[in-house]
Amino acid sequence: MKKLTKEAVTLLQKMISKPSFSSEEDETALLIMQWFSSHDIKFESNNHNVWAKNKYFDKSKPTILLNSHHDTVKPNKAYTKNPFQPEISNGKLYGLGSNDAGGALVSLLATFAYFYHRQNLKYNLVLVASAEEESSGPNGLNSVLDAIPKIDVAIIGEPTLMQLAVAEKGLLVLDCIAHGKAGHAAHGLGDNAIYKAIEAINWFQNYEFTKISDTLGKIKMTVTQINAGTQHNVIPAQCHFVVDIRVTDAYTNREVLDIIKESVSVEVKERSLRLNSSSIPTGHPLVKAGTALGRETYGSPTLSDQSVLSCPSLKLGPGDSLRSHTADEFIYIHEIEEAIQIYVDLLNQVIV
Repeated sequence: MKKLTKEAVTLLQKMISKPSFSSEEDETALLIMQWFSSHDIKFESNNHNVWAKNKYFDKSKPTILLNSHHDTVKPNKAYTKNPFQPEISNGKLYGLGSNDAGGALVSLLATFAYFYHRQNLKYNLVLVASAEEESSGPNGLNSVLDAIPKIDVAIIGEPTLMQLAVAEKGLLVLDCIAHGKAGHAAHGLGDNAIYKAIEAINWFQNYEFTKISDTLGKIKMTVTQINAGTQHNVIPAQCHFVVDIRVTDAYTNREVLDIIKESVSVEVKERSLRLNSSSIPTGHPLVKAGTALGRETYGSPTLSDQSVLSCPSLKLGPGDSLRSHTADEFIYIHEIEEAIQIYVDLLNQVIV
């Protein structure tokens, strides 16, 4: 275990040194492929996604997906350290993507290698190091789901402080347009699209969906952008605004969209319906194994690759979500050590 942990930290250092913005993950994909080869693990790849099956894969058995991503957001201007310099100081490994989600990915890689050569497992294991998670792009995990074996349940590696995120909110982004009629402001002629938009915005601000999730609470709707008008003396004929909606497992994205379209008088167009909420029953063997190890359960407000899966999924990984996308991002070395041990202990209860 110590050898795998050391190798995992070394791999993360190498990954940090290679920029891997969403859709530009070729260099980190190569590092992951080299890591698989060094452990004599057969792998496949496509669109910077890299995946592998356990050596004694058996089609008659259910399959657990181990997944995390190797793409990152771009570093913000508040960085005081080089985001591509993997610096270790006071037990912290600094660098872009160290916390989100490099620490989780290398911990899952080490866990997969630990079980790779084991025979007579109750579950198959498939590991996918995915691309384009940060951008919810078309060439991420969703693009390889037809290429990998059918998945029965998944562990998604994201920073959760190694607590069990048994549900996460989905995402629905809407472009809304209020239509009016242009006219001269001095004459008061026309139909002001801004006023129509205000009515709809007030609805988004005040409406509460009747069903409340036990783990995720209420659906949250937030108007985040607005644009209208060309000059001070022209009544605007259009007003465009954007709504960010965090959907719980109490509704599907389609159900939420239908309710909205029935309730507001503006034009509503969704950007995507595929980023649904995710969850896993609290009685699932993986969750029970985690709680037996002293892990707590909670509902996560942040989106991950869980959103493209149709099977039950559990989000679990080292690091703290509050560090994600922040300047001078870091992960503690001991968090990676702890993560590998917990992943192994958890799976030992379920698949051995």
